[in-house]
Amino acid sequence: MFSASTMDRSLRNVLVVSFGFLLLFTAYGGLQSLQSSLYSEEGLGVTALSTLYGGMLLSSMFLPPLLIERLGCKGTIILSMCGYVAFSVGNFFASWYTLIPTSILLGLGAAPLWSAQSTYLTIMGNTHAKKAGKHGKDVVNQYFGIFFLVFQSSGVWGNLISSLVFGQTPSQEALPEEQLMSCGASDCLMATATTNSTQRPSQQLVYTLLGIYTGSGVLAVLMIAAFLKPIGDVQRESEGEKKSPPFWSTLLSTFKLYRDKRLCLLILLPLYSGLQQGFLSSEYTRSYVTCALGIQFVGYVMICFSATNALCSVLYGKVSQYTGRAVLYVLGTVTHLSCMIALLLWRPGADQLAVFFVFSGLWGVADAVWQTQNNDFGTRVSECQVLHVTCEALRARKVYIYGKTQRAEENTATYEEAELALNQPELDEGRRWGSGVSPFLGGQRFLIMAAQYKFHLEMLE
Repeated sequence: MFSASTMDRSLRNVLVVSFGFLLLFTAYGGLQSLQSSLYSEEGLGVTALSTLYGGMLLSSMFLPPLLIERLGCKGTIILSMCGYVAFSVGNFFASWYTLIPTSILLGLGAAPLWSAQSTYLTIMGNTHAKKAGKHGKDVVNQYFGIFFLVFQSSGVWGNLISSLVFGQTPSQEALPEEQLMSCGASDCLMATATTNSTQRPSQQLVYTLLGIYTGSGVLAVLMIAAFLKPIGDVQRESEGEKKSPPFWSTLLSTFKLYRDKRLCLLILLPLYSGLQQGFLSSEYTRSYVTCALGIQFVGYVMICFSATNALCSVLYGKVSQYTGRAVLYVLGTVTHLSCMIALLLWRPGADQLAVFFVFSGLWGVADAVWQTQNNDFGTRVSECQVLHVTCEALRARKVYIYGKTQRAEENTATYEEAELALNQPELDEGRRWGSGVSPFLGGQRFLIMAAQYKFHLEMLE
């Protein structure tokens, strides 16, 4: 009876966190996909995204442990969510003086948000497992499975809302063939041709969408503040937390790993992974979808990407046990290279609607390879994953800055390895390469997910 009631309380808190993140990232995910299309003037949208990921880069290095130690997991989640809401509000008055500062706020809050979420679920799972006489790993995996089952749908809902709202825009006449020549690989901000990418929706529709997104973010904050049980209450009967090591010690140990040549070679994988994600969310949505079809189709196309990405992530998690990692990497490489060559040669048009979805779907198939397999390397989970997130954030800044220049940003480590690292920080040579794969992925969060393991492993050692 005691175990069942404890499980009910724990599950309630897991659901509160899950639906809070669902509401928050329904807003942020949809808004992120539209930045390069809504604010293409002088590259404001891509600059905001570049600034955002720069903030993520900085915050992932030092901010999570500082905030969580002082505010607790619940306080950190609430404060970080407010940064996301501020970004939505900043879009109401879109300018260099509003989007850039709010992008910085969001970026600084992203890593602490995911760190606090992971720490909360991990501590709660281990606490319940101890009381119920179960394996902590099993309960923690169950809680994270519930979380990502709910969270994964945020990409669908956010993009669906944007497409439904912008779908109220009066039908536009098909662009002449000579104007469509400026879409796709030939798109350039300096071009004088008129395309759908230069025709913004009415300001009323933009405000309607932003109002929905902002309201969703505010509801997320209120839900966490009102219904989430503080971690101190969850741990009241548990042993006290071990104080995390000094910041400079952790930072130094992270960058010492650069001396390992094998790790330097592996860094190329997250760098490429980030580049291709940045291309899809910035260039493909604007230069192909918005340019030829209109901004109202961006959401539908990104829904196709999110759906195939999630399904293939689960599939690869099972298939990799039989095929190995190399086969999946070949599949992802061939798929992406084929798409890139086709996109260079393809001249998009409104009469080729299905092709836009084929490309986004294939991109999701290949992206799922990088998102599942790249997170499976290494044994020193905290330092290696921090380097992974650093490279991802750096690539995001580069791809968005590059996009601006040419026209003028759910990382998840394997929980089995993380749990094992609690008792064996440095595994023996024979086990330095992991074999587990996490199917739980989600859009933009892969840039900063690594920071959560860096902190919660330190707290639970």
